[in-house]
Amino acid sequence: MSIVNSRSVQVAGECTCSCVERAGARQCSRLHVPFPCSREAQIAHDSLSPDAEPRKGGVSKTLSVADNVLHVHWTADEARILRVSVSSFLEHVSLVVQTMDRFGPAQPDS
Repeated sequence: MSIVNSRSVQVAGECTCSCVERAGARQCSRLHVPFPCSREAQIAHDSLSPDAEPRKGGVSKTLSVADNVLHVHWTADEARILRVSVSSFLEHVSLVVQTMDRFGPAQPDS
């Protein structure tokens, strides 16, 4: 699935955060989505943050913005749950990016 045009999504290598349990009890993934400017990254963050995970207790998602990059971090009890959450998030990101592209560049705050 292509996000839109020339935007690239980077999946980080092995996650080394504190949520990783080497016994395999938790699954973890990171995603980095670059935007043309920090304002657009913040708009995407604000648009996607209200979407809580529908299943309680199985997966958690944390969003943050650094410069022009939206960072997403998931932890889940099972790989299947993680895959569904990441897939759903990518669909939402695609919609946000298409909407921003349709309405033009972000205007600076007044």
